[in-house]
Amino acid sequence: MPTIEASDSTFSDGSDLHEGKYFNTKKDLKRKLSDIAMKGNFEFRTRKSNRSLWVIECIDPNCSWRLRASKIVPELTKFVIRKYVGVHSCSLLNRNANHRQATYVVIGEQVAPQYVGVEKGPGPKGVQTFARTELGAQISYYKAWRGRKHAHTLIRAIRGFRYIRKVVGIDGTFLKGQYRGVLLVSTAQDGNGQCYPLAWGIVNSENEDAWSWFLTQLKEIIGDTDELALISDRVPSIKKAISTVFEKAHHGACAWHVAQNIKNKFKCADIMGSYWSAVNAYRCEEFIGYMIEISNRYPRVAEYLENEVGFEKWSRCHYPGLRYNITKTNMVESLNSMLVNARDFPYVALLDVIQEKMSKWWNDRRIVAMAITTPLTLSRESELRPRFVQSNGRHTSQLNPITYHVKGGKLEGVVDIFNKTCTCKEFDIDKLPCVHAVAAAHHAQVSVYSLVSPYYTKEYYLLAYGETIYPVGSQSQWDVPNEVVTRIVLP
Repeated sequence: MPTIEASDSTFSDGSDLHEGKYFNTKKDLKRKLSDIAMKGNFEFRTRKSNRSLWVIECIDPNCSWRLRASKIVPELTKFVIRKYVGVHSCSLLNRNANHRQATYVVIGEQVAPQYVGVEKGPGPKGVQTFARTELGAQISYYKAWRGRKHAHTLIRAIRGFRYIRKVVGIDGTFLKGQYRGVLLVSTAQDGNGQCYPLAWGIVNSENEDAWSWFLTQLKEIIGDTDELALISDRVPSIKKAISTVFEKAHHGACAWHVAQNIKNKFKCADIMGSYWSAVNAYRCEEFIGYMIEISNRYPRVAEYLENEVGFEKWSRCHYPGLRYNITKTNMVESLNSMLVNARDFPYVALLDVIQEKMSKWWNDRRIVAMAITTPLTLSRESELRPRFVQSNGRHTSQLNPITYHVKGGKLEGVVDIFNKTCTCKEFDIDKLPCVHAVAAAHHAQVSVYSLVSPYYTKEYYLLAYGETIYPVGSQSQWDVPNEVVTRIVLP
């Protein structure tokens, strides 16, 4: 509970917030403020909010309590509190235990741990009790029910997806059985660069309604944040469905599909080298050089890439979100190849094949993860180790407590070991230390492994496969939700 200050007309919000405090994402900051508001029985309202800024103030316009936070730099997700007044000058009579910050989403996030490792967890009345005793919030039975449902969704999402990069490829493949149809697939990549399937769905055809349904179910599992990247081909139905279902996630185009479109539309296979160099360029000045090459030889291709597709959709250096080193949906294509024979099977048999394959993958990869003796996954360790050798002989000088200038080689770099950035941009985008960062870490006597994204660590790799995928079992053992039992399916 907040502490009363010297004057009865003011009171502190009782938090540990201060100007200069960092949060990994805007979502983390909002979650923290909602928790503070509920426990302090006060409300706040948003004055201004966008991807880079969040300004809030007490619900009482005459109160002094307010906070302003923004991104450290536009390219990063980290937010820092720029201005903060943590003392309320409004009347204590305005304090309210039944307020706007106690949303079902916040309640669900707070109560979610109560459902981990147990068979059922608290019901709606139990959630009401939790909100009252732990959060100081009075909520209705309906809000408690929605919070409980949201907690269940979060628990499903927590199992694995939270430990892998938030880049999801989506695609569809035609089925060849008696009833035809299309299998829709979504998959990410684990820290070892392997496919990590998230959801499967069978629909009649690839159209906007089918994709909207599939993506809505996917959203229930993985959420919708500005950290999320969705990669697909440029089929109009997918683009429209993504823009409708996901408000915050960034949509990117598969660079391989864009390349195929270029070859088919403009008959210019000989320019593909310059195109792929532009795709994989980390720095915009590097990208511009390759685009000039393309424009000089095929002006219509350059116009197509800039105006019809958009640089931000396929170019690594222009992508507005976190795409890491993932430029193609080949992770989805490999799943489709895995099912090349099973696509002739009846639906139930096809789903059995998918379940059996996923069960085997999860078990096999768990065994591999447990046997790893290095801090990182096997593929990331092999990628990072040559950079230790390449960093030898680089001249490194310290510019300030966190910034280092590294010279030598084809390109010099300025490394910020606190914010994990380098002017070469490889460190920024891939979240794996570049050769400059390795040299800077050695000079600063900092473990290079501390600069690696946790998504590449053995720990996260093991946690991603921590759950067991069981067979469905006989129909007599199914636990079918009542909403499914009572649903009327039209012929």
